[in-house]
Amino acid sequence: MCHVIVTCRSMLWTLLSIVVAFAELIAFMSADWLVGRPRANGTPPPANRSGALTDPYRPTLGIYSRCLKLQHLVNVKRGSLCGPYAESFGEIASGFWQATAIFLVTGILILCAVAFVSVFTMCVQSFLKKSIFNICGLLQGIAGLFLILGLILHPAGWGSQKVVDYCGPDVSPYQLGACSLGWAFYTAVGGTVLTFLCAVLSAQAEIATSSDKVQEEIEEGKNLICLL
Repeated sequence: MCHVIVTCRSMLWTLLSIVVAFAELIAFMSADWLVGRPRANGTPPPANRSGALTDPYRPTLGIYSRCLKLQHLVNVKRGSLCGPYAESFGEIASGFWQATAIFLVTGILILCAVAFVSVFTMCVQSFLKKSIFNICGLLQGIAGLFLILGLILHPAGWGSQKVVDYCGPDVSPYQLGACSLGWAFYTAVGGTVLTFLCAVLSAQAEIATSSDKVQEEIEEGKNLICLL
């Protein structure tokens, strides 16, 4: 018989696991890993209604995508063109970024699988006499290691010609030059930290769902058990 067990710690772990998986996926797909040096919208830059010149825009560059503002769209609201610059895996800016993509995708796939399984842990807490919480926590720790490797290798690819085009000649591996880090990079870093927090919380979720209080509720014949 299936006993639905919900505790604060198990629910927190489930929700955080889902959030982390989505955060890493969105960060990977985003073009906002690097914010390029300012570029003029045109020559000369167009003036706004008050007669002042418009501020130059800053293009953004992701692992496999980018956002640019096309000259014929500069006077159009939301005139940025975003999409993949690499039509195949081999066209990604550098070998380091190709390795980054492999490590991040591997980590994200593991996190998505754990997030999917976590939804069912309210009803099923073990598999082949092994705690699902402990298994998922181990997988999250492994995913975190893949994410760390990807984040470490990403700056190593800053010396590629693609990045030089966006950040200027002063850019080099682990030196940003005229660029700055975008929100996607910080999201990936934050998601990696939360991934390890999830791995720790999984142990607490296991303790909470196998406590003496839960066992007493099961012995009383309750199918829905909610505990703080």
